[in-house]
Amino acid sequence: MKQVLVYADSLSWGIIPDSRQRFSFEQRWPGHLENLINHTDKSIRIIEDCLNGRRTVLDDPFKPGRNGLEGLQQRIEINSPLSLIIIMLGNNDFQSPHSFTAAEAAQGVASLVNSIRQAPVEPGMLAPDILLICPPPIIEPKGVIAAKFRGAEIKWKGFDSALKQISKQLNCYYFDAGEHISASKVDGIHLDLEQHQRLAEALNPVVKNLLNL
Repeated sequence: MKQVLVYADSLSWGIIPDSRQRFSFEQRWPGHLENLINHTDKSIRIIEDCLNGRRTVLDDPFKPGRNGLEGLQQRIEINSPLSLIIIMLGNNDFQSPHSFTAAEAAQGVASLVNSIRQAPVEPGMLAPDILLICPPPIIEPKGVIAAKFRGAEIKWKGFDSALKQISKQLNCYYFDAGEHISASKVDGIHLDLEQHQRLAEALNPVVKNLLNL
């Protein structure tokens, strides 16, 4: 059985927009993707490592442990061997306490990739492929998170092209979620149930191909 690690934030954790509730495993995109791939053959296990508020390389001034670099190499060791690592991060770099540009957030993802490739896994374990997913563009933040993401829709612009460039430079695979789904109209950031389902369905053939299934 091949193992896939999803390293991400609240979009993948499955927070229900404008709430503190969570979609169930089979509803959120990592779980639905696992079920789609395993429908005919129990061939993969998706490991969710999705933390609300996780940045790429920035610290949350109010909550500890949100810097994506912290403990990343140990997570790779813990879950090895891995066939694929999926990173879907960046949106929280545009929260109001931070001044990151789209290019700087993409460089933050690059730092994560470099850290993963330096993880001290056991001898003989192959380095996993890495798939960078660009989240759909942030639209006007609304509801309980509006103040936290004030101006994020402006900071986000160009993140997709910057991340695509990083993927080329670092020889990673790239997937633009914004070509298939949009952020929830409820809060402008997260994913509605339908978007989780559609993202999993769009990723299904991509991940199967990367895993040679």
